[in-house]
Amino acid sequence: MSPKSLQFKVSLYLTLVLGAAMVLLIVLLVRQERSEQLRTMVTHMSQLSQVIERSTRYAMLLDEPEIVDKIIEDIGKQEGIRSVRVLRKNGTIAHSNVAGEVGRHIDRDAEHCSQCHQGTKKVLGDAPHAVKWRIFDTPERQQLLGNMEVIRNEPSCSGASCHQHPASQSVLGIVDITYSLAEFNRTMADHVVKMIAFSVGFVLLVAIGAGWLLRRLIYQPLRDLARGAGRIASGHFDEPIPVRGADEFGRLAASTNVMMAAVSKSHRELQDWVDTLEEKVRERTGELRLAEAEVARGEKLASIGQLAAGIAHELNNPLTGVLTFTSLMRQNAPAGSQDAEDLDLVIRETRRCASIIRRLLDFAREKPPEKTVVNLNELAQETVRFVERSAALQQVDIVLEPDPALPPVHADADLIKQVLMNMLVNAQQAIDGPGRITVRTRLHPARRLPLRSAPEPVAEIAIADTGCGIAKADLQRIFDPFYTSKEVGKGTGLGLSVSYGIVKAHGGQIEVESAVGAGSTFRILLPAALPVREPHGTPETTA
Repeated sequence: MSPKSLQFKVSLYLTLVLGAAMVLLIVLLVRQERSEQLRTMVTHMSQLSQVIERSTRYAMLLDEPEIVDKIIEDIGKQEGIRSVRVLRKNGTIAHSNVAGEVGRHIDRDAEHCSQCHQGTKKVLGDAPHAVKWRIFDTPERQQLLGNMEVIRNEPSCSGASCHQHPASQSVLGIVDITYSLAEFNRTMADHVVKMIAFSVGFVLLVAIGAGWLLRRLIYQPLRDLARGAGRIASGHFDEPIPVRGADEFGRLAASTNVMMAAVSKSHRELQDWVDTLEEKVRERTGELRLAEAEVARGEKLASIGQLAAGIAHELNNPLTGVLTFTSLMRQNAPAGSQDAEDLDLVIRETRRCASIIRRLLDFAREKPPEKTVVNLNELAQETVRFVERSAALQQVDIVLEPDPALPPVHADADLIKQVLMNMLVNAQQAIDGPGRITVRTRLHPARRLPLRSAPEPVAEIAIADTGCGIAKADLQRIFDPFYTSKEVGKGTGLGLSVSYGIVKAHGGQIEVESAVGAGSTFRILLPAALPVREPHGTPETTA
């Protein structure tokens, strides 16, 4: 138990208070007991003095001092009696059990005479009982109790022939008895020791009991409340405070538990709100970054488009002239000659350059889509029909898995065909040897597209191939204009860029999953919800 704890302090203070109270009680009891015992002893000694006075009266009437001495000697042999003396009125010791005292004169100023003789006035006969006994110490440091009884001159004494005192003298002498208080003091000391031992035991018992009660009723509930407050301060609300009773501490613990439950609920709600807010912030941040990337990509595409348009216009006229004059020269060249073969090569490459320029112009113009209600399953089937023969020649199987429940979408059919064609051609070129291309359509009932405020139905066209795959470092650049991983002469790097622009113009998105050696999957996501058409008129307006 810590000296700073409430239990220790209360137990200590209670022990001190009880100890002080028991000390005061012991002092009062010892004084009361001593007074009662002394009063009993004084009464006994007074009765003994009266017995001596009456016992010696007859011997004095017979004038037999030996008998008086014998009586006094026998009485003086009793346990505790120190001395028994008979004093005459003038202070002379007439009889005593102490040898050598008979005949000695005691002055009235002596310790045991001064209590009755006050100054020159003699009050021995009228002295109250309270002043007839005294306690004094001997030179040997022994404590004695003394008692004096008056021997009065009764008519039987004054009329006797042996009596030497007239009847007018009321007091003949006194009987002085001294009693040793050694045994009495030892008895009182034993009583004090017993009372102290009992008091100490009582105080310890009360202190232990009070400490246990304090621990059970106050300290433990306070400790539980303190621990509960510590858990609340540290943010732990799951462990309730023990309710140990229906008293004030129990009600306080129950109220604290209710408060902890409410705080825990609020904390969980706040944490959920914070988590939701963080998730929304992450989503908005991702959308913002995506929007920034879209803006940057758009600016880059616009700049490249302007450059491509300028270059295309500058190259288109010379190429047209080259192609025209080369075709005329080819007509005049003999068939099968070297010149004819060279001219055919020039015509072929010139037409390829013209095709590239035409694509550059298409990329630069960014023609807005002319949307109509189209069936994506039919578009996919038509596009696959265009490329499946050339793919079969390369031992590439094209499998179409349409979703019958896919609803029609609002899109430009020709542009979507162009996108599908670019994807299928790229997939075919990515497969070296036998392989497989899977075209799959399906509907997402609720999916959120970039730059859209809420989830909506989304149609998906997935094109998966078993080709060589795309390196992770190249995935971020595949939609950049003129970027291609194909060999020289097999691609211009504009197919995916044009496809990306077309899908974006439709409010959609292209997702790519690829791993080197495992093939690639391109997912074209388009909004599937048809726009609500405004009515042409109402009966009131058409009328």
